[in-house]
Amino acid sequence: MRRGPMSRLGCYLRASLRRKLFLWFGVSIFITFLVVGTVMSVMGGLMGGGPSWRQETERLRTFIGHRLAEVWDEPARRDALARSTAEELLVDVELRDASGALLLRTGEPCPARTEFSVAVEREGVRLGTARACTGRGRTHQPWRGPLVLLLAGTTLWMASGWLARRLSRPLDSLARAARELGAGRLDTRVTLGRHATGEMSVLAEAFNDMASRVERQMADQRELLAAVSHELRTPLARLRVLVELMRDAGGPERTADQMEREVVELDALVGELLASSRLDFGQVTPHELDGKDLAVRALERAGLPVEVLAAEVADGKLVGDATLLGRALANLLDNARKHGQGAEALRLLERDGRLAFCVEDRGPGLLPGEETRIFEPFYRKDRGGEAREAGSLGLGLALVQRIARAHGGDTFAENRPGGGARVGFTLRREGPASLKAPPGAARSRA
Repeated sequence: MRRGPMSRLGCYLRASLRRKLFLWFGVSIFITFLVVGTVMSVMGGLMGGGPSWRQETERLRTFIGHRLAEVWDEPARRDALARSTAEELLVDVELRDASGALLLRTGEPCPARTEFSVAVEREGVRLGTARACTGRGRTHQPWRGPLVLLLAGTTLWMASGWLARRLSRPLDSLARAARELGAGRLDTRVTLGRHATGEMSVLAEAFNDMASRVERQMADQRELLAAVSHELRTPLARLRVLVELMRDAGGPERTADQMEREVVELDALVGELLASSRLDFGQVTPHELDGKDLAVRALERAGLPVEVLAAEVADGKLVGDATLLGRALANLLDNARKHGQGAEALRLLERDGRLAFCVEDRGPGLLPGEETRIFEPFYRKDRGGEAREAGSLGLGLALVQRIARAHGGDTFAENRPGGGARVGFTLRREGPASLKAPPGAARSRA
């Protein structure tokens, strides 16, 4: 398909700096040659008081014609003048009388259409004709001048390509380092070496300083997250012990159950925050896993029988992060418990050429449009428009989607033909191109 002028202009504007410099150098060289040629032409016309080249040629013809007319009747002097002119001007000279008979030729015969011809006259009487032309060894080649200019322009343009490459190389290095830093490789630094100029060196130093501070801050945040998670898990464990002690001491059973539910909710929330933070920091650790084992462990943690698992694939091998995938399965089962009247089946199957986990619930199904909205953060509305179960922030399925995308897959939700909803996620068996999820992609909570 042919591109229009605007499309070609857009491609040019998006071209690299090196290409733009190369093109502009070529345009500059071409314009320079045009200006120089114009100036030389104008100056050539102004030299010598202003007569044009044609006027100068006519004056030269008149001068040579008068000199030859003076010695035309003296063959010795005439021939000597013709030979000296031929030697000094590096041309071949022919002298012919009024009838056209050859009187003298100093070199090769001149062609019928000569470059220079002078009529020799005296007092209006034509004595003969003098013709001058370049010799065979000095043949005039009109293409030689343009060829020299073309070679000179091409050489300068090639040199400008080298210069454009040298000028743009530091910016290319900075752009490549910026992309790597944005992809999560926080140890990226810029080294310009001998190609650095003053401004580029300052920019590279500023970039390296920024990258060092970002890397240090991310490391500090990871340490803080680990410390806070440890400090949160410890009092939660103590609260569970205290609840059991209260039960053993004959405390109110209802109060104990409420306290235990709150502790479990807090523990799940801490687990979700830890998983989300691991994605934010790109801490995705790949291992060879078995999908069936992951599903069985998730069912055991949720207190569901193993018979709920329906493995529809012969080989459940995959590459992924066991902790994050376990959190995703736990959130699917928890979503079915809270909003789907419990999980009816946890299926392991093939979907769109990828391995998929999905949970089928016993609920009324999804409303139109909820197939995508349930994966939005903080979406908590039920059929009656009331807030969902207290303590639910609506982050569970959003976290499932982030974990799936970190493993090269995505989430899906649909209503079952027989009633209820089917919610799950897909992933690549061999893992995504890079299992270390970039922070920018990890923060995408669509």
